[in-house]
Amino acid sequence: MLYPYHLSDIMVKGLRVTPFSYYTGIMEDIMNSEKSYDSLPNFTAADCLRLLGIGRNQYIDLMNQCRSSKKFFRRKTAHDLLPVKPVEIAIEAWWVVQSGYITEDDIKICTTSEKSAIDKIIDSGPQLAGSLDYNVVHSLYNKGFIYLDVPISDDSCIAVPPLEGFVMNRVQGDYFETLLYKIFVSIDEHTNVAELANVLEIDLSLVKNAVSMYCRLGFAHKKGQVINLDNLHPSWKNVPSVNRLKSTLDPQKMLLSWDSGENRSPVQEAGSSATDTDTNSQDDPAETASVSSLNLSSGHTKRIAFLFDSTLTAFLMMGNLSPNLKSHAVTMFEVGKLSDESLDSFLVELEKVQSTGEGEAQRYFDHALTLRNTILFLRHNKDLGAQAVHPDQPNNGFPLDLLRCESLLGLDPATCSRVLNKNYTLLVSMAPLTNEIRPISSCTPQHIGPAIPEVSSVWFKLYIYHITGQGPPSLLLSKGTRLRKLPDIFQGYDRLLITSWGHDPGVVPTSNVLTMLNDALTHSAVLIQGHGMHGTGETVHIPFPFDEAEQQGDFSRVNMGIHTALKILRNRVDLQHFCGYVTMLNPTSRHANRKLSDASDGRGEAELASGSDVNGSTESFEMVIEETSMDSAVKQSPEVPTTELEWVPLELCFGIPLFSSELNQKVCRKIATHGLCRKESLQKLLHSSRKLSLQVLNFVHSFQEGISALDQLHDAGSSSSVLQPISADMGVPLPAKNLIFKEGVLSEWNGWSPSSVFFSHT
Repeated sequence: MLYPYHLSDIMVKGLRVTPFSYYTGIMEDIMNSEKSYDSLPNFTAADCLRLLGIGRNQYIDLMNQCRSSKKFFRRKTAHDLLPVKPVEIAIEAWWVVQSGYITEDDIKICTTSEKSAIDKIIDSGPQLAGSLDYNVVHSLYNKGFIYLDVPISDDSCIAVPPLEGFVMNRVQGDYFETLLYKIFVSIDEHTNVAELANVLEIDLSLVKNAVSMYCRLGFAHKKGQVINLDNLHPSWKNVPSVNRLKSTLDPQKMLLSWDSGENRSPVQEAGSSATDTDTNSQDDPAETASVSSLNLSSGHTKRIAFLFDSTLTAFLMMGNLSPNLKSHAVTMFEVGKLSDESLDSFLVELEKVQSTGEGEAQRYFDHALTLRNTILFLRHNKDLGAQAVHPDQPNNGFPLDLLRCESLLGLDPATCSRVLNKNYTLLVSMAPLTNEIRPISSCTPQHIGPAIPEVSSVWFKLYIYHITGQGPPSLLLSKGTRLRKLPDIFQGYDRLLITSWGHDPGVVPTSNVLTMLNDALTHSAVLIQGHGMHGTGETVHIPFPFDEAEQQGDFSRVNMGIHTALKILRNRVDLQHFCGYVTMLNPTSRHANRKLSDASDGRGEAELASGSDVNGSTESFEMVIEETSMDSAVKQSPEVPTTELEWVPLELCFGIPLFSSELNQKVCRKIATHGLCRKESLQKLLHSSRKLSLQVLNFVHSFQEGISALDQLHDAGSSSSVLQPISADMGVPLPAKNLIFKEGVLSEWNGWSPSSVFFSHT
């Protein structure tokens, strides 16, 4: 676990346990136990790297040395291999230097300048690091004679730049590590620490401890913390500051003015209680007045939040797309947020991504380039700023933050709602969101995306088939069902689309699917759908809201907006105030990309066979490949004639798609031309979202009779993975009955033929 820096006075002065000795002991223990480096929680590993210089590669090298030494006469212990003093760490001038446990023998080995510094700290109290000689501070710290506090006041505002040096172990740590992640996604540069604690409803001292830890590790910086160079010791003049905001801050927005410290001595600046120096610093009246005059909480503009899932960060990390893009991707994954202030550098890196790649890498390039276009569209777009609450304010559009859904879901619902309401005026989801998470449900701020989790689940597919009377032959099997043979409705199909509950779909061949289906059914419900009769079926994505021109003319491959199913959807679902796309499927097409179809066989089988242990991102990649390639197949053969009867709706997704550049541009254009972000449209969106939610919930309930809500929740909870407490099936009811969609009718399936009880299209 992390070193308790907030108890440094007890740990160092009382017990003489410095952070270096503490982490040396931890590292020695895990080496002697021959544990993996991944056994260290993330923030603990990052602090070990900062102080000991031991990362993953260094740890592996040390373990190899430790093991190899056993073969020789003289064995080296783990203690012998570990460093004897800390590596040189970054120390900021505004940090506070405290005296540690110092004996008379310790004084004898100190130089004259070190003795003077120790006398000053002991006689005059804690000192600002910048008021002492830079080299002396480092020397005393390496000897363990002093320790450093990172003072955080109630009025401190914190900025989180792209992460550098973060260790991605993904091991659950103690309570404090969990708290660090919760606060990470909630931090913004305009909310001070006291306001943040109030929003999160967490004790102020805990929030200060967490923010202090971010600053200590270099993952965050105190906004506006720029010290007058005249007050620094001359040795600090040429020391590069860790505070990257120093050269970019607008002086009018600084939390601390340039002159705020001129009338204070270093002792007064650092004069805080001996037991809580890590989190509290004495407030200066001038600083307090300066802060209150800025009125930070009411002065900043609310933003647009673009919601993404971990699939996107996986694309950005795995592709080696740009030299410095990985640090932004790590920030998006670990912090769960990339703020507007970091987007300029993020866009610069995205611009370096080449437009074409080979094979698998092409998907990574496509997502990176489409993400860049989406950011440019949503960020400071005047067309989206017409919903401003205050008409007298200039319309410059809204800043944009990128938020990871999984990080938001780590907060409890009430806290998540408070964070979103405080900082954002509109939420926009990427499409499709992976089935492995629950979408964010929000009435205020309004959400252009899935209204409730059921709208992003298997149930919504069946709902659109039910109301339109059209769709591929589909069979939803409840958990525990066993199949002796493949049902007759899938006879003649060469490829099936299989969706294991809470996972993304994959296209697999019918030849050996039965064994894998029965294996998957032992741990989850499964939706089976016919996809292609001659290889993989052909899919086309139709963006909405629909323009008038798209609802006229004769049906063709490039004019599918007049399809009967889409007409019914427009009447039953308010597509004019949502954005997204409808995927149309032609299972009889012979013009799909056969090379891709053959290549996908092995992956589809592996995904299904691995069941609940499958990696979610791999499954979602499969679906993206299919869809993107089918679009390319359409472009290659636009002259092939087609009829309306060959096409059926496959799925409907709300949000802005990132997997296809052309589709993304069409959806973004429709958002602007139809004014979806205007206040009037958003009011209608809210009404339509509530109406759709009720209709879908009633639909689901109508097929869940005979099972209590308690049983549903119990089944949903038991089927979710222990490692994924926020999986999509938490709260979304599992099917209590086997359901079949055949010849336009959704009904209960008893294993032989459709039940005599049918549900009409009402």
